[in-house]
Order: sequence, then C-alpha cells, then structure tokens
Amino acid sequence: MDTHSAGRSSTSHTVQHHPYFTPDEIEHLSEKQRGKLSTTQEDKARQQACAFMEAVGSKIGFPRKTIATAQSLYHRFHLFFPRKDHGLNEVSLASLYVSTKMHDTLKKPREILMASYAVRFPELAAKSKLGGEIDMDPNVVLQDLQRLLGVERLLLETICFNFTSRMPFPYVIKVGREFKASKKLTRLGWRLAVDCHRTLIPLEYPPIAIAMSGIYLASLLSTFEQIPELPEAGCESDSGVMEILTKRGPWERKFQVQVEDLEVIAHAILDVLISAAQNPVAQTSPRTPSSPSTHSARTQAMQQIGSPWKPDYLIRLKIAMREREHTSRERAPLLGQGSEAERQYEILGRNDGTIRYLFGPGGAA
Repeated sequence: MDTHSAGRSSTSHTVQHHPYFTPDEIEHLSEKQRGKLSTTQEDKARQQACAFMEAVGSKIGFPRKTIATAQSLYHRFHLFFPRKDHGLNEVSLASLYVSTKMHDTLKKPREILMASYAVRFPELAAKSKLGGEIDMDPNVVLQDLQRLLGVERLLLETICFNFTSRMPFPYVIKVGREFKASKKLTRLGWRLAVDCHRTLIPLEYPPIAIAMSGIYLASLLSTFEQIPELPEAGCESDSGVMEILTKRGPWERKFQVQVEDLEVIAHAILDVLISAAQNPVAQTSPRTPSSPSTHSARTQAMQQIGSPWKPDYLIRLKIAMREREHTSRERAPLLGQGSEAERQYEILGRNDGTIRYLFGPGGAA
C-alpha cells in the first residue's frame, strides 16, 4: 500500500490499497518484521499458523474460502507488523474473524476463541459436554478476546478496510473445463490451489494464476515418472494438458498469465508438499467442512490428508522442472521507490493522525 501526505499536514495521510506485491517487495517487508528469526524459523511459524487456522476453521465448520482467506490475511499481517510483538494464536484467530466478515460467514469472536481452546487443549475439550464450551478462566478468555480484537483492528488497516476477496477455486473448475482436463486432474488442481494459501503466493499473484498453476502442477504430478492412463471420455489426457501449459501459447494472452508465473507458483506449492512429506505431522489439504463438526479437536487436527507423494519423488520433479523452465520475468515495483515504499507500513497501527484509505489506483478518487 502506498502512503502519501495530504497537503502539508504531518498528521494526515492517504493509504493506497495494494492487493499484490512483487517477490522482492515481499522479501523486503518480511525481513523487517521477522526480527531475529531465520527464514527457516519464519516459514515454520507460518506453517504452524496455517495448520492452527485449518484446525480451528474445521472445528467451527468454515467453508474453504474463509480458511484460505484467513491464511492469506495472516501472511499479509506480518509484512507490516513484527512477529515478536504479536502471538501466533491471536493473529491467526483475528485473521479468521476478519475473513468471516469478508465472506459473510460471520461468527462472534468468542465462538472462534472457544473453538481454538478445543484445538489447543483437547484434554479439556474431552471433559466438556458434547457441543458445550470448555471451562476456561474468565479472565484468560477476556484477555484473549481483547488481544484478538486489537489485532483485528490492525488487520483491517493492512487491507485498507477493503472487504473484497477473490478466490482461485472457481477458476480451477473453469480452467479445467477450458483445457478439457479430467475430473480427477481438476480435483487435484483444486487441492493444490488450497495448499498454495500456506505460502505467500496469494499476495504475489491473482487467483486465475493460482488456479492455472494448480492445474499445471496437477498435470505434472500425474505424468512425471507415471504410467500413462487412458483419458476420460471427452477429456484431454493429463500429458496433453501438461504439454499445453509447459509451452507458450494463446492461453497466455487469454488468461493474462504467463508460463513463467505457473512455474514460480508450482515450485512454491511443491516446497509445501515436500515439507509435508518429510514432516507428516504438518500435513496439507484437509477436507473442506460443510457444517460444524462435533468431533474432538484432536481428531479434527489429524483429519488432514497426508501427502501421497514421497519427498524424493517431489524433489526429482523440482529438478526436472528447473532443467526446462523459462527465465523468470522481471516485475515492476508496486509499492514505489525508496522512502515512499518505506512509509507504507510506518503509519499502520498508530493513532497520531488521520488516515484516508483508497481502494482504487492513485488519483482515482
């Protein structure tokens, strides 16, 4: 988001909403907020937060779009606020709460908080009545609730109070139909688009790019070192879809996505899959709940689908992709240059002036 001074007043600002950032901007902002954490530790914290949001969201019965958006909100929050200043749980729960507002799946903060206790303290959940609240110290609940609402306000500032959210999942279906992909391949592409939200990719690329990359990576996973299967009636073979998306073609102009983008996104998703395969505790792609669950928190937390691929296989696929990938394209900065880019996060969370938030491009208002 851009920040501009309004007139000559030092206490009045205009903040420009930016839905996406370049990889360089992501790294620059993340570096400032990670503190003494290494990039490996930061990524581990990110995956823990995503798993926590999965478990809480599944416990409540949130749809996939709510959980996925919450994960992206969590990533965005820590582009602007230090990890050392805000706990993983409070940011995760605030992200879920804001996401429920964005997708009209609203739950009261207390409901989200109580579901989180069931996930964090399964031994207490086992003692509570079926469907009842966990017996927690009221003072602890009040403090946690206040922290959740405090982070919610900061989260709203990071999105400039813009509640518009576009998801890649409907596009996965449309892209699958466009390329006559089989239902099996499209389902795998949908799952990979889900896993993508455990990364920073949704802050870098639009939903259509994520959807297409899901189909692209699904075609690679279905054909690399695999015995070819006969295509479904009326469908293109998996290898045929793969051949189309690994080369330049009219589809790039039609969908405004380039083959280099698909490769970058696919590598990020593969990294998540490799991590999940090497560490079975941190799994990916749980089922999407359609209604509130009555299962125990521990069951919910372990209800995730394990990676069907071995780490060595995924690493070999990454190597094969590197050997034939296209040169990454240069992306123009979206935040501006120099001090202008620095100011975009300095005023967030402060109460020493008036801030005007803009959704559209600068000068559009």
